Amino acid sequence: MTQPTPGTPSLLRAINDRAALQAFLERGPLTRPEIGSLTGLSKPTASQLLTRLQEAGLVVLDGVREGLPGRTAEVYRLNPAVAYVAALDVTPSHIDARVADITGAVTGEYRLPLAAPSGGAAGAAAEDVAEDVAGQVRAALDGAGAPAGLRRVVIGVQGAMDPGTGRIGYATAAELPGWLGPGLVARLGDRLGVPVAVENNVNLVAQAEQVHGVARGRQDFVLLWAGEGLGSALVLGGRLHRGATGGAGEIGYMPAPGAPTARETGRYADHGYQALTGGRAVLRVLRSYGVRAGTLPQAVREAVRTAEGGGERAAEAGAGLRDVAARLAVGLAAVTAVVDPEIVVLTGGTFLAGGETLRALVEEELHALTIPRPPLLLSAVEGNPVLAGALDLALRTTRDEVFGSTLPV
Repeated sequence: MTQPTPGTPSLLRAINDRAALQAFLERGPLTRPEIGSLTGLSKPTASQLLTRLQEAGLVVLDGVREGLPGRTAEVYRLNPAVAYVAALDVTPSHIDARVADITGAVTGEYRLPLAAPSGGAAGAAAEDVAEDVAGQVRAALDGAGAPAGLRRVVIGVQGAMDPGTGRIGYATAAELPGWLGPGLVARLGDRLGVPVAVENNVNLVAQAEQVHGVARGRQDFVLLWAGEGLGSALVLGGRLHRGATGGAGEIGYMPAPGAPTARETGRYADHGYQALTGGRAVLRVLRSYGVRAGTLPQAVREAVRTAEGGGERAAEAGAGLRDVAARLAVGLAAVTAVVDPEIVVLTGGTFLAGGETLRALVEEELHALTIPRPPLLLSAVEGNPVLAGALDLALRTTRDEVFGSTLPV
């Protein structure tokens, strides 16, 4: 492939085309004069650009806009059918799917319940397992109304893809039945006929937070997800840090004071920070302070309600929340001392249930332990943040491809 010479007419046209497409994406429908104004192009050049993008199918006419008496202007918009992408969130019990067009407009969503894995799955041939997983993914995509010719699929999983081996690690077969075999992602893409990327679910939450949430515009931040499981994501210099084997941020396995280690329990058993502050541990701690509730979110909400409501049990419930906050701060302190982030974003079932009360307690405990004192902020991303992040990643990659399609080669 020959490289274009800087400043050639074809390269300049491609740069202008991309600028115009980005303007359509950010501003919505535009007239020829508006495109000219936004890109700095003359009227004739803007007209040629729009004709070129129309012929390529990238923009379409969107009616006319009335102006001064007797004057109208044709309005153009990005063609939403240029490309469609999909995002999936895979859990042990279900797969959530979301499909969107190139503009980011969601065209369909679906939840596919998953049956409990059969006992013979572990001994199944790799090809059969890949076929089963591909069938699940295809069913989720079909349920969400994914069109033929889907451009890209990004899948969030409770594990980490090792780029060196092509296998998903930091997960067990019970958490991701059928997903842990070698070369699965490549075979999955072949069977679906579409490029597939698999990403850690908490990394995708950080992606969503960086685009839509409290981390917008931040170059260095840590995200901590605390719920039944624990996970974190590191964004350094504006880029997600994955680590050599994809395991950066797998904070649940980090050794923690007072918790058993992998030496005693096994690599993927309940140890370290997970044993100290995972869902079962938090529920156990709060119950020891007299909080009665059936699930983790219920227990945290009840502890906050009781602590803030006054009465004879308020002090005990408050002490329970302080105990949980101190445990959470221990793990955060290790990360904060090394990374020195601008902010720490808190999300997951524990933090969303604890709200501002728990956030403030964890921040106080953390700032007592470390010299860096970054502010702790609650997540502002609504809905399923894994799907939001996966969709953002799929759209970003696809837009780069589509908007760069007019570049000369």
